[in-house]
Amino acid sequence: MRVLITGGAGFIGSNLASHHLKKGDEVIVIDNLSRKGTVHNKKWLESLNGDLIFHKIDIRQKENLEEVIKDIDLCYHCAAQVAVTTSVIDPYEDFQINLLGTVNLLEALRKNSPQSIIFFTSTNKVYGKLANLKVVEKEKRYIFKDLSEGVGEDTNLDFYSPYGCSKGGADQYMIDYSRIYNLKTVVFRMSCIYGVRQLGNEDQGWVAHFLIQAFKKGKVTIFGDGKQVRDILYIDDLIRAFEMARENIEVTKGKAYNIGGGPENTISLLELIELIESKFKIRLKYRFSDWRPGDQKVYISSIKRALNDFKWKPLVGVEEGIERLFNWIEANSELFV
Repeated sequence: MRVLITGGAGFIGSNLASHHLKKGDEVIVIDNLSRKGTVHNKKWLESLNGDLIFHKIDIRQKENLEEVIKDIDLCYHCAAQVAVTTSVIDPYEDFQINLLGTVNLLEALRKNSPQSIIFFTSTNKVYGKLANLKVVEKEKRYIFKDLSEGVGEDTNLDFYSPYGCSKGGADQYMIDYSRIYNLKTVVFRMSCIYGVRQLGNEDQGWVAHFLIQAFKKGKVTIFGDGKQVRDILYIDDLIRAFEMARENIEVTKGKAYNIGGGPENTISLLELIELIESKFKIRLKYRFSDWRPGDQKVYISSIKRALNDFKWKPLVGVEEGIERLFNWIEANSELFV
């Protein structure tokens, strides 16, 4: 296949690129290399000796996109501004990257590769603060009072923060380009994805950030009380989900799917610290700060639609995934000095 990956030198993008290079596919990576770690990931992908083409392009550059997008079989749209905090500081840039950039890509594909399958990496933030759902406070975590299976795709969209608006708008453009132009678009509203090649920081990629700081004997800041709960999904399981959704494209096209670890793979910030300290015998220092805007006390994905439509569910449990990531951090310590 001829595979296009925007943001292909980032965490998810580079894992997808590696996956398709190993399968023998031609992989076209578009990335502006603005994020930390992307230059290293680019060099790593080039070392794999696969059929890789790299273009240093910003998705806000409509003309440049149209020049390189020809006859694509499969596209993953991963390029994005990824942090709520950054979107609050500069909402216009967030809009340009996440919403305008997505429309630029859709137009280029519609004109030059209308037959392609297109995956969009959306976010659970399209559901907002979920203020209408009752939450119960436990000793180390919050839980939904009446939603044991997690948040489903039929939940009302309620964009909260500029980031929620830009990603949510892009999410809806993807779905509508399927309705109006018959493009084969699929939206993955993702919970917390973690795994190798992730250089998490305070604003995004919190599981990796906590593990990196533990390895460096650093300190983390907990915004809120640390009882926030997320379902977390290891990168290999995400790639399996993409593959299985593509194999069932006649069912999945034009739809949105909540993709995460689901109710069986949840953890709070305090529970992650406890797991790190018990599993790796490392004392992780932390301090508390104010809640951040738009932070949900609980978000857990209902993954029933994915199970029903393309028989997918996670295989890597929380402890196994965290151990894999920590081992990778140890083996690549030069990235974290």
